[in-house]
Amino acid sequence: MLQVLTKVFDPGFSKWSFGFRPRKGAHDAVLAAKNHVVEGYRWVVDLDLEKFFDLVNHDVLMARVARKVKDKRALRLIRLFLKAGVLSEGLVSPTIEGTPQGGPLSPILSNVLLDDLDKELEKRGHKFCRYADDCNVYVRSRRAGERLMASLTRFLEKHLRLRVNKQKSAVDEHGKRQFLGYSIIGKGLPRLRVAPDREKRVKKGLKPLLRAARGNSIPQTLKRLSPKIRGWVGYYKVCDVKAAFQRLDEWVRRRVRAIYWRHWKKPKTRVKNLMKQGLNKETARKAVQNGRGPWWNAKAPAMNLAFPNQKLRNFGLTSFLEEFQRLKRPVG
Repeated sequence: MLQVLTKVFDPGFSKWSFGFRPRKGAHDAVLAAKNHVVEGYRWVVDLDLEKFFDLVNHDVLMARVARKVKDKRALRLIRLFLKAGVLSEGLVSPTIEGTPQGGPLSPILSNVLLDDLDKELEKRGHKFCRYADDCNVYVRSRRAGERLMASLTRFLEKHLRLRVNKQKSAVDEHGKRQFLGYSIIGKGLPRLRVAPDREKRVKKGLKPLLRAARGNSIPQTLKRLSPKIRGWVGYYKVCDVKAAFQRLDEWVRRRVRAIYWRHWKKPKTRVKNLMKQGLNKETARKAVQNGRGPWWNAKAPAMNLAFPNQKLRNFGLTSFLEEFQRLKRPVG
């Protein structure tokens, strides 16, 4: 059904719709947004649709599907998919609105519904980018943005029966908002960077793995970190600013050094292991006698001398920055 619906609907979708479409993706959306800012559209109307996948009106959606799908059996099957219900703790709850999150048809059905929004924006001549229910419209002034926010809210509520989340939606300068985890900064030459809250999010995601190393082999833990780091960098590879990758490298290395410090536990063991890593006895003894905890010592000179960056790489630690630079390097 998805394959057939894609062939029917996708050719008519807006070129500024990037979510869940063949040969389009988040990177295309982010680069298009950056181009709008480069062209001088530096104010963003950031639309957040309230619980979009939970509140889609089935009748409104099916009316839009029926514009191109005339087979009544296919229409009935799609409606059955929408009304299939949710199984939770052994009980089935009926679905009277919304599309099943994670269902194979939900992405294309969201695009079918929101194509009306795309066409309305195109008709008005606006610069915009949409990825599923995440839509940013770019204008030249705050006043124009506020007018547009009000009119789009009315349009969505009246024609598509969707609600705009007024707490999360805003009209603001491009550098103060994010789109798909990216921020666009700079007035002279706009550049893409990792949105600040995404740095916090990846740290939160890596902490459980790093904590697990306290009672396990550290090199094995570093190898398990590698695919997560590579995957994260792969998503943010179109960034122009590398500062986030440098900060994350420093944070991970400090965490790893703190784990070594914890592993050694007793002062005598710490002195012995620091000497094994090349420090002289006096330097090792002073480092152990400072009375500070693992996190402080992880940044102290002794642990940096014992475990320089290159040694951690040899143990299997993947560098955010080096992976980013590898992906940015021109092929050939």
